[in-house]
Amino acid sequence: MSKTIGEAPDDNREELLRQDGFLLGIALASVMNGTHFSPWFDLFAAPVAAVFSGFFISSPILLLYFVSLTVSVTSVILAGIPAAMFERATGRTRSDPASLTIWLAGVIVLSIPAVMRAFGAF
Repeated sequence: MSKTIGEAPDDNREELLRQDGFLLGIALASVMNGTHFSPWFDLFAAPVAAVFSGFFISSPILLLYFVSLTVSVTSVILAGIPAAMFERATGRTRSDPASLTIWLAGVIVLSIPAVMRAFGAF
């Protein structure tokens, strides 16, 4: 069978599809952590507003979007640290379901306060 440019090898497709679920979960949990329910939202609001006012972005809606994006990306980065340490300690060269599970668990743990606050627990 001929392959087109950019097509993944047949034996790698199943692994890539399994990883998509983990990556989708990581993205969804980080977006939940970036909502205004997150306790980190207010902590990030003042520094982000100060930084973006230097770029003449003073619209409150845009600032809220940028704060949300900053909190979401920060939660992905912080949750990725234990997964990266696990990969380094075990000598893995690529992310596999075990390291993605650690990464997903880290994002979920960081998102617990936002979820609890969204449902009125705090």
